[in-house]
Amino acid sequence: MSKSIAIIGAGMAGLSCAMELRARGLRPALFDKGRGPGGRMATRRVDIKGAEVRFDHGAQYFTVRDPRFEHAVNGWREIGAVADWPAAGDDAVVGVPAMNAPIRQMAQFFHVAWDTQIDRVMRDEHTWHLRSGDTIFRAERLVCAIPAEQAAQLLTGEAPEFAAKAAAVQSRPCWALMVRFAEKLALPDTVRGQKIAWAARNSAKPGRGAGEDWVIHASPDWSAQHLEEDADEVASKLLANFFADTEAAVQAPVHRSVHRWRFAMARNQDGPAALWDASRDLGVCGDWLIGPRVESAFLSGHELARLMTE
Repeated sequence: MSKSIAIIGAGMAGLSCAMELRARGLRPALFDKGRGPGGRMATRRVDIKGAEVRFDHGAQYFTVRDPRFEHAVNGWREIGAVADWPAAGDDAVVGVPAMNAPIRQMAQFFHVAWDTQIDRVMRDEHTWHLRSGDTIFRAERLVCAIPAEQAAQLLTGEAPEFAAKAAAVQSRPCWALMVRFAEKLALPDTVRGQKIAWAARNSAKPGRGAGEDWVIHASPDWSAQHLEEDADEVASKLLANFFADTEAAVQAPVHRSVHRWRFAMARNQDGPAALWDASRDLGVCGDWLIGPRVESAFLSGHELARLMTE
């Protein structure tokens, strides 16, 4: 009889692990503190004057190098969940109609407990106990597929070696500004600057609606310097930086909102691709182990599933 499996984190790494486990005849349950599919491939839905507008405020695109990831991407492409976006590079790929489309496609095959933050894990002789507030979930095997800083905190008591490896990773933050303008800006679809690391005309991506919608990412250094500031103040400053860096004619947006990514991009990755302790039925995966790319998260989860079943 196969052992029950719980995966904490339903982003790309956790769902990649789940998909490979499913291919090998297993059906894990997943838990995620987010309200819906996305992780750092998240999409924000906003009502602007009665129209629903989507902003890809996390990862803007991804690239494909490894054949295992290419196989998955080709499957998403066949069902229209991804498309090429040459404005970001000849090899850039985006989700359609939003960046979280591949995550949604994978999540549909599993029971995912959204809006469920696991705040403590404990293990007895045979079972992992996952605490979320006053609720306890149980599973015989546990996978931790969350950012390094969160993994370090969660695993300190039960897996100090894994926790120490996660604690050694440093992630750079990112403030993301989402804006809609009434008039089109005289700019290309993607731009880079000094205080802004990246800005993209989100509405120019395949499958998006009409409108002049932009996502603007602050640089890691700027984000760190302003990490704890009031969100509205950050929005004003970041918008000013955008116009200063691009020299576009200043416009007041008809909508603006910001999101703070505390753990946007991990550093100090030195592998291995995944961590597995068979004696404790505990695995860890995530892009922070091998590189800050969507593909890295996918490969980490895929590799952990292999380790768990071979």
